[in-house]
Amino acid sequence: MPVFTRTTKNLILKIDEFFDDIDLGLLVFKEGIKSYLEKDMDSFVRHLQKVDQLENNADRLQREIENEMITHSILPQHRAEVSKLIDELDEIIDALKSSLNEINIELPDIPGSLNKNLISLTETSVNAAEELIPAARLYFKAPYTVRERLLKVYYFESETDKQSFSIKKIIFQQMDDLDLAHKAHLRYIIHHIENISDLAQKAADLLSGMAIKIVM
Repeated sequence: MPVFTRTTKNLILKIDEFFDDIDLGLLVFKEGIKSYLEKDMDSFVRHLQKVDQLENNADRLQREIENEMITHSILPQHRAEVSKLIDELDEIIDALKSSLNEINIELPDIPGSLNKNLISLTETSVNAAEELIPAARLYFKAPYTVRERLLKVYYFESETDKQSFSIKKIIFQQMDDLDLAHKAHLRYIIHHIENISDLAQKAADLLSGMAIKIVM
């Protein structure tokens, strides 16, 4: 059963644009982290500003989408779940903005020896969220294919956990030249990065349940 009961072109376009903002935000976040690790602060600030713009636009779209759903463009039994899904996805781009802002404020001193590890962690964590977006799009077009697409979200979330654990072991067990406060700060930055995949998994759990209901 389709989610929409009649042609709702404007609502569908806004949902697609919302997904586009999340998708682009993930890419910009990834490049922003790379810029910071490479000590290119001009590039980092540009990426931070772009994420800020995307987050603001996503918030605007979220409000417009919810308002349009209230006008009965969508089946009532699905409206609450779709609204919750939009909320969960909005949390991802909120986290992208928050993480880059925290880095911009705190300016963590990240040893160059960790650059490759953190770039890999960022890519893996972002991959989890990037795989979520096409699955979310499919919910509105081919919901019976959603759960298959979500497998990659869970895979990348699991890999993120493994990489995060490995980097923390390096920091706390091998980097004796760092004091405990410095190590704790690095752990905090790692948490910000891995949180993206955690939020993707949370949204994937919701989306999986929604897809099951709609195809039954």
